[in-house]
Amino acid sequence: MTAAYWCVLLAAVLPLVWAGVAKSQADGYDNRRPRPWLDGLQGMPQRANWAQVNSYEAFPPFAAGVIIAHLVGANQLLVDGLALTFITMRVLHGVMYIQDKATARSIVWLVGFFCVIGLFLAAGWA
Repeated sequence: MTAAYWCVLLAAVLPLVWAGVAKSQADGYDNRRPRPWLDGLQGMPQRANWAQVNSYEAFPPFAAGVIIAHLVGANQLLVDGLALTFITMRVLHGVMYIQDKATARSIVWLVGFFCVIGLFLAAGWA
């Protein structure tokens, strides 16, 4: 497997990390009704939950970009670099979300978004 494919796995698991942060930082977790409980969070646990949701939203276009780039034979070094950068930005995005650093969070989100665009461009150039 390529580094980019491993990054797809990491991107799929990353939301669970943020969910764990949210659940571990607040009292009264209700496994019978996790969504209403998560909706009622405040402060840092709430931001960790938002990071989880955003990670799920970012996953499909990233995974599609990696898979499409592989299928058409895009430059592997470029695809791996974009995928690794995307994962780095997604980790930083979650950390910035949890720390309530909105501007930094938006900047790293944008870099990650450009990585996804880059994956599709790499596929187009192949």
